[in-house]
Amino acid sequence: MKHQEKPPEDNLTELIEFVLLDFADVPHLQWLLFGLFLVIYIIIVMSNGIIFLITKLDPSLQTPMYFFLGNFSFLEICYVSVTLPRMLMNLWTQRRTISLVACATQMCCILVLGTTECFLLAVMAYDRYMAICNPLHYPLTMNHKTCIQLATGSWISGIPVQIGQTVQIFSLPFCDSNLIDHFFCDIPPVLKLACGNTFVNEMMVYIVAVLIVSVPFLLILISYGKIISTILKLHSATSRAKAFSTCSSHLTVVVLFFGSAIITYLRPKASHSARIDKVLSLFYTVVTPMFNPLIYSLRNKEVITALRKLLCK
Repeated sequence: MKHQEKPPEDNLTELIEFVLLDFADVPHLQWLLFGLFLVIYIIIVMSNGIIFLITKLDPSLQTPMYFFLGNFSFLEICYVSVTLPRMLMNLWTQRRTISLVACATQMCCILVLGTTECFLLAVMAYDRYMAICNPLHYPLTMNHKTCIQLATGSWISGIPVQIGQTVQIFSLPFCDSNLIDHFFCDIPPVLKLACGNTFVNEMMVYIVAVLIVSVPFLLILISYGKIISTILKLHSATSRAKAFSTCSSHLTVVVLFFGSAIITYLRPKASHSARIDKVLSLFYTVVTPMFNPLIYSLRNKEVITALRKLLCK
């Protein structure tokens, strides 16, 4: 992103709304995209809703691992509900305007929920680490009170930071163009419309991204390094297979989410392009939440059993 000097006041326009271009460059595919994303949204809400429900109702799933999985599924519903309904409305009405306040609110919600997902995935990795590497201390360490504190901390820790970052970005003056070449109000496309020198804002984005994305990711890698080391020392092949199966689902989700998020927010600005940003954003805001229930349920016999009980009822 180029650092522009602030233009004269005559060239500035007080913007009261933006236009989300989303997929306006393919007008012949609008209805196809509407149908596709509507089906995807329904699948995400229903599948994650079912996992959230069974982790709350099934007695066999009242363990820390499934407590965090229930939180994660509810988070995915919230996460996708911030972006997809607005995109569906834009595709249906072809009116792509969004007010300045609504745009700032959407950005803030995405950032807060994204932060929660980073922390929650790290907490889930810590839970697996304690269960496999310290099984004797696990019931005492990961008691119900601790689980609630870890989950609550994951949900609220990013709120003050991301509110501050959103306020900082929307305090900037914006140039005449109000066209956001994206399907939601994300940081890179909004910053492109800002006038003046945005270097400080870009540095703040990098610093926050490093702290909120990279640090939890490194903690997860350390946890899984110790987990794998412990699993390889197990004498029973059955025990090793069960331990790997338990961790592989979570590790798959970690790679999908953190991989796309790191590429989006930590790659050099010179390599940014609207099309690549849209694809990456679709990946971690739509594709990952859609596949998470499949990843966790298809590889987990306890979840499948609980799901059968629910369906039989």
